[in-house]
Amino acid sequence: MRIIAKSTLRDFWDKHTDCEQALLSWYKVAKQAKWENFNEVKAQFGTCKILGVDRIVFKIKGNNYRLVVKITFTNQIIWIRFIGTHAEYDSIDAKEI
Repeated sequence: MRIIAKSTLRDFWDKHTDCEQALLSWYKVAKQAKWENFNEVKAQFGTCKILGVDRIVFKIKGNNYRLVVKITFTNQIIWIRFIGTHAEYDSIDAKEI
């Protein structure tokens, strides 16, 4: 999968250093993946939650942080839509970002 953009993750872990390794681990797995549907993502990340038709929420570092991505399986692209604390996630509409 092509991930747009790693710099978003890097900017976040520069501010929240405790999640750097968790985000790097997620990035490595996602970059190497060749998912064709949400079921394949869910099989690899059992705690992720599917939102709407193209969004997935990943729990990062024991659910301290949330990562929302948009996936286009046909193009093998992941767009990072949101990364933040659990409290910040609760204040957004993840289906709309």
